[in-house]
Amino acid sequence: MAEQLTGLADDRALLGRTSTAERVSDILRGRIAEGFFPPGTRLSEDSIGGALGVSRNTLREAFRLLTHERLLVHELNRGVFVRVLTVEDVEDIYRTRRLVECAVVRGLGEPPYGLDALAEVVGEGQRAAREGDWKGVGTANIHFHRELVALAGSARTDELMRSVFAELRLAFHIVDDPRALHEPYLARNRQILQALQAGDRPAAGKLLEVYLDDSLERVVEVYRRRVGEDG
Repeated sequence: MAEQLTGLADDRALLGRTSTAERVSDILRGRIAEGFFPPGTRLSEDSIGGALGVSRNTLREAFRLLTHERLLVHELNRGVFVRVLTVEDVEDIYRTRRLVECAVVRGLGEPPYGLDALAEVVGEGQRAAREGDWKGVGTANIHFHRELVALAGSARTDELMRSVFAELRLAFHIVDDPRALHEPYLARNRQILQALQAGDRPAAGKLLEVYLDDSLERVVEVYRRRVGEDG
C-alpha cells in the first residue's frame, strides 16, 4: 500500500484544479447545448475566465476537455473556437443517436415507464411554439431526446449522449429556418410519448427510427445547401 501511495500526496493539488476544470467544462458544454455559443464563435480566455472567476490554467483545461469532445477546436495563433461541423459530422451524430436512442427504447422492459420528465419537455416545446420561440423549440427537442435516453437509468449512457446532444445543437445553428426544421417534430415527440404511455414499446421504437431518419435527411439537406452557398 505504501508503494501505491508514493507520490499520491503530490497529486492532491490537482484535485481542486481538475474538478474545477470539469465543472467549467460542464457549464460551457451546457451553454453550447442551449445555443448561447454558435459555431465559429471565438471563446475569449479573459472574458470567460473573468465571468466565471477561474484561472487561465483552469479554463484552458476545460477547453482541452471540450476539444476532446469535438465541441471546440484550437487554431494556432488564433485561439479557441466553437467547432463548425461538416456533413460527415452530422451523419455520424445521427448514426450514434440511432444506435443509442433506439436501443434505449427497445430495452425499456415492461411498462409502466417513468414518463413525467418526458411529458414535461413535450409541454416545454409546445409552449415555446405558441410564443414563436423556434430556438426554444429546438432546445426542447434536444431535452426530449435527453429525457428519452435517461429512461435507461444509465449514468454512462447519459454522459455519452450529453456531448452528442451538444454537438447536435451546433448542427441546428446552421439551419436558416428553425421553424421549418423543428415544428414537425412537436407532434412526433407527442406520438412517441403517447406510445410509451400506452406501453407500446415496439410502436415507440418504430416512430423513433423513422423520426431520426427523417431528421437526418432534413438537416443534411440544409447543410449541403449552405455549404454550396458558402463555397
